[in-house]
Amino acid sequence: MSQPTGSLLSLKNLGKRFGSLQALEGVSLDVRAGTVQCLLGENGAGKSTLCNLIFGVYEPSAGDMAFDGAAWAPESPAVALEKGIAMVHQHFSLVPRMTVVENLMLGQVRGVLKRHEFGARIRDIAESFGFSLDPDAVVGELSVGERQRAEIVKCLMRDPKLLVLDEPTAVLPPGEIGALLDICRRVADSGRAVILVTHKLAEIAKVADRVVVLRTGRLVADESMAEADMGALVHAMVGRELRPLDVALAETDEDVETPEAARGFALVCDGLTVHDRHGAVRLDNFTLEIRPGEIVGLAGVEGNGQSELGMVLAGLLRPTEGHFYIGGSDLTHAGAAAVTAAGGGIVPEDRHAVACVTGMSVAENVFLNKLERFTRFGLLQRGAMNAAAQKQMKEFDVRATGPEVAFSGLSGGNQQKAVLARELTLDPLVALVAAQPTRGLDVSAVEAVYRQIRAAARRGVGVLLISSELDELLAVADRVAVLYRGRLVGERPAEMSERGAIGALMSGQIVSGQVA
Repeated sequence: MSQPTGSLLSLKNLGKRFGSLQALEGVSLDVRAGTVQCLLGENGAGKSTLCNLIFGVYEPSAGDMAFDGAAWAPESPAVALEKGIAMVHQHFSLVPRMTVVENLMLGQVRGVLKRHEFGARIRDIAESFGFSLDPDAVVGELSVGERQRAEIVKCLMRDPKLLVLDEPTAVLPPGEIGALLDICRRVADSGRAVILVTHKLAEIAKVADRVVVLRTGRLVADESMAEADMGALVHAMVGRELRPLDVALAETDEDVETPEAARGFALVCDGLTVHDRHGAVRLDNFTLEIRPGEIVGLAGVEGNGQSELGMVLAGLLRPTEGHFYIGGSDLTHAGAAAVTAAGGGIVPEDRHAVACVTGMSVAENVFLNKLERFTRFGLLQRGAMNAAAQKQMKEFDVRATGPEVAFSGLSGGNQQKAVLARELTLDPLVALVAAQPTRGLDVSAVEAVYRQIRAAARRGVGVLLISSELDELLAVADRVAVLYRGRLVGERPAEMSERGAIGALMSGQIVSGQVA
């Protein structure tokens, strides 16, 4: 492709209002062909709204757009795709019961369906990212990371002029993030443009040509990456200085005396094994004990059994073998309601599938597991519920116009904080299983989430923290265990000096005599 000149996309005084909420106001920027433009901002700053305006999901309330030399006012995402804009969304659009190839053929194939040829093309694109993607795999049986990769391939198959990526690396392990950034660079170098929404500053430093910062719906910085200062960008994003996570937590943790530990363990996994419907082993004899007040990090590249473990501990999947106990109670076959009643707080990796009801209000979701507190004579006392929800929203920094708004209207990060607020306020709370709790969160929100988790541990809650963010695990956990191909292959102290050894275990290497 020849190298175009000038701006491929231009926005002038763009604004978007949702009722009383001004999501974007006066945003003007240019995206040049041949560049990667990174978009920074706190959760709720308007990043996803801006992307959705460009892609035709929403119509702007004010301002103008131009794309490829002409006025741009797409009536729908279908029009945007036809004209050369493709977008990878935060939330999945694949049909769980269909295979990868069936999903990706939807809307892209006319006439005779050449499934094998299409599948080969999927494999070729996936390999260019440096990962494998089975075209015949059923989407509902894939891990969250694998589903995200399918979404990325679906987008790239259209050979777009502008590629919009809304937090695409949030579910990818470190090795694949680098491959994705390399693809972004190659796409830009071919004369196309890339808009990359991310919270990870290391990604911005590696791939961005320009960086744009939004705060409370307004553009507060637009700089060449070659001239940008990382500290200034973070300050522009959150309005204050931020320290590294381990330092920030050490400085902000309250001096609260940990209560005398309860007898026994908060959470025990004893030989948990899961076979999928094809008989393949997804979780293999997983055994782990977590004491009250202890935070155990579980590291591993996604797709190595973390999803299955989280579903088992949430009471949503029956293990093929083994048992698990919360506070001494065997909950292996008890179901999700019994897990909650026993004091098991669950923050699942896929909040939309199992953690919330997006059509209900924020307040209803915050109290989804304790609505009886606000029920009298069979009627829900909404005033009392909304008042209590408003208090929790303030405590957990859930940003919305009010507790009565639809949960679907919150940004992804604020939805995650609302789910965390619900689970951390269980009474009693004996054990917390948090899977990817900071996925999609900005650096300020990450700090707030882990401060809440640390506070829960100081109250005597045992925590299993499942995350692909190794640096976060090392900053927060007491020890780190590693999953590889469904097996627990090693354990290390949560110290930065152990980072290399833990990374080796994650990749299946032998470390100090331990065979993965």
